[in-house]
Amino acid sequence: MTAVLPERSRLRAAPGSVPDLLDRLAQAPAGRTAVVAGGDELTFGALRTRAMRFADRLTARGIGPESVVALCLPRGADLVVALVGTLTAGAAYLPVDPKLPAERRSYLIEDAGADLVVTVGEGAGPAAGGAPHLPVADLSAPGPELPYVPVAVGADTLAYVIYTSGSTGRPKGVEIGRAAVSALLAELEGAGIAVTDGGRVGWNASPSFDASVQQWVRLCRGDTLVMIDEETRADPALLARFVDEQALTDLDITPSHAEPLLDLLDADGGPRPLTLLVGGEAVSPALWRRLGALGARGVLRTVNLYGPTECTVDATAGWIGPDGEPHIGRVLPGLRMRVLDAALNPVPEGGSGELYLAGPRVGRGYRGRPALTAERFLPDLAGPSDADGDGAGGAGGARMYRTGDLVRLLPEGRLAYLGRADGQVKLRGHRIELREVEAALAGAPGVAEAVVVLHPEVHGAPGLVAYHRGSGPAVAEAELRAHLESALPAYMVPALFVALDRFPTTVNGKVDRAALPAPVTTGPASPAGEDAAPDGLSASQQLIAKVWATVLGAPRIGPDDNFFKLGGHSLLAIKLVSRVRAELGVALPVKAVYANPRLRDLAAHIDTLVAATASQDR
Repeated sequence: MTAVLPERSRLRAAPGSVPDLLDRLAQAPAGRTAVVAGGDELTFGALRTRAMRFADRLTARGIGPESVVALCLPRGADLVVALVGTLTAGAAYLPVDPKLPAERRSYLIEDAGADLVVTVGEGAGPAAGGAPHLPVADLSAPGPELPYVPVAVGADTLAYVIYTSGSTGRPKGVEIGRAAVSALLAELEGAGIAVTDGGRVGWNASPSFDASVQQWVRLCRGDTLVMIDEETRADPALLARFVDEQALTDLDITPSHAEPLLDLLDADGGPRPLTLLVGGEAVSPALWRRLGALGARGVLRTVNLYGPTECTVDATAGWIGPDGEPHIGRVLPGLRMRVLDAALNPVPEGGSGELYLAGPRVGRGYRGRPALTAERFLPDLAGPSDADGDGAGGAGGARMYRTGDLVRLLPEGRLAYLGRADGQVKLRGHRIELREVEAALAGAPGVAEAVVVLHPEVHGAPGLVAYHRGSGPAVAEAELRAHLESALPAYMVPALFVALDRFPTTVNGKVDRAALPAPVTTGPASPAGEDAAPDGLSASQQLIAKVWATVLGAPRIGPDDNFFKLGGHSLLAIKLVSRVRAELGVALPVKAVYANPRLRDLAAHIDTLVAATASQDR
C-alpha cells in the first residue's frame, strides 16, 4: 500500500535565484535517454518513474528533508535512481563507495548519522551496524504509477554530505545545500562549459568525490549520463575507444589521467571538439601546451576547473588555449573571491596570498563539527564588492571559506595556483590530509612515531612516503601496509615506507620535514632460493622484469615480487602497459596488471597473449 505523502509541490525559485535541480529534471523530454550504464539504459520518463517510487518508499519510512540516506552502491543505473530518488524525497544523500575498507564505510555512515543505508542487497554484507539497511531493488521495485512531484524544500535544505580527508586524523563531512547545487549547474551553463542540447556526459569520478556532482547534475538539464566502468577508467586505450563509441560530448578527468589519453584522441573521432573538464590537481606547463594545441586543432575544448568541496565543487574556471602559462581562471559568479595576506588584507594585482571564497555556494559547514566549521568558515566582513566583477549579491557579514590554497592574483581577475599553506596535498586528483595518514600509521602496533610527506619523485611520479620510528622490534613493511589498507582508501596508502631510528628536529624540537632523508626507490629482493637472481628468470620474466625496473626504479626484481607491493599504483600500471606494448608488441590491458600483480603470473599471462597472437597470424 502506498504511503500518504507529505505536501509536494514544485519549488518556486526566489527572485534572482535559479530553478531547483528537480524542477529542471521534470522538464527533460520523457523519451530521451537519461542514463547509459553498461547494457542498461533509462529514458528520462523511466528515471522519473523509478525515482518517484524510490522517494515514495523513503517517505513511508519517515525519510524527508534533513534526513541522510547513505548510498553504498557501485556506479550504475541503480545508483542514479537512488540518488535522484533521495533528492526527490527532499532528503540528502551520502555516497559510500563499496570498495572502501569496511572500517571506513562504517565510520562515514555512523559519523554522518545516516538514517538509512541503501545497498545492492543480498551478498553485499552490512555497510555499518548503526542504521537500517535496505536493498536498492526493494526501494525501486515496480509499483503504482505516481506523478513526478518532488517534496518541496528550502534553499538551504541539505542536498548531500561528502567526506574529505581530515587533519584531525579522521575524515570530515561537508554539508552542501540544495540551492548551491542548483546554482552550480546554472554557472556551468553561464560559463559556456555545459552548452550541449542533449549532450552525452561521461561519469568518470567516484561518487565519493565531489567531482561526481558536477557530472550527475547534467541530467537535470536534459543531458545523457554515461557511466564509465572501472576497467575502462583505468585503461587509456579503452577510455579513448569508449569516448568515441559512446559519442561523449563531455568528460571530466584529472591531469594525471588526461596525459596518457591525449595521444589516443584525434580529430576524426566524434563528436568533436570533446569538452574536457580538467581538475583535481595542478596542470603542468607541458600538459597545458598539449591541451592548447589539441584545442587549436579542434579536437578538444578544455577548461581548467578548481574548487574545494566546501564551496560546491567548482569555484573557478579557466579555458586552456595554445599560449600562456597555467592558471585556474576567474571565480564563477556564485562565489566571490578574496586574496588576502597573513593579516587578512587584500593583495594587489601581481601579489600572492591565501584564497578565501564567499557567496551563496559556500557550504553549510562540517557535519557535527561546529568548532571546525567556525575555524574554516569565517565572517566575510567585506561583503559583496563591485570590484569582484562577478555580479553576485549578498549582504555584508556573510561567511567566507578559508581554502588554505595560495594563489597569485593575475590581470583580469585570473588566478595562478601556487600550492598549499598547510599539511594538505593533492595526489592524482585526491585531496589528502597528511595528518590523517600519519594518525593511521601511528596507530599500527609497534610504531612510536610517524611522518608522511608527498615526495615529487617516487617511481617516476609524485607519491606518499611514510617515515616511521618503532617502539620495539622492527615492524615489517608488509604489516604496516596491511594495517593502512584495512583503514584507508588505496590512494592514501604510502608508496614507500622508511624506517628511522630517530627523526630530525628543528631548534624548537619539532620534526624537521625538510631534513628527512630522501627515499631510496629500490624494490626489495625476492626471498633467497626462489630464483631471485636475474639469470634465474625465464626469458619472458626477464623481459617483464626489465620493464618493471624501468617503471618502478627497482634494479632487482624477482619472479614473486608484487607490482603493487613495490609501490605500483594506477598511473604506474598505465605506464607499465604502455612500455609492454612498445617493447614487446603486446596489447596488454591494464586490468591484467591488477589480476596478475606477481611478476611470474603477469609473464605467464603475456606468454598466453603472445601465443594467441602468433596462432592468429598463421
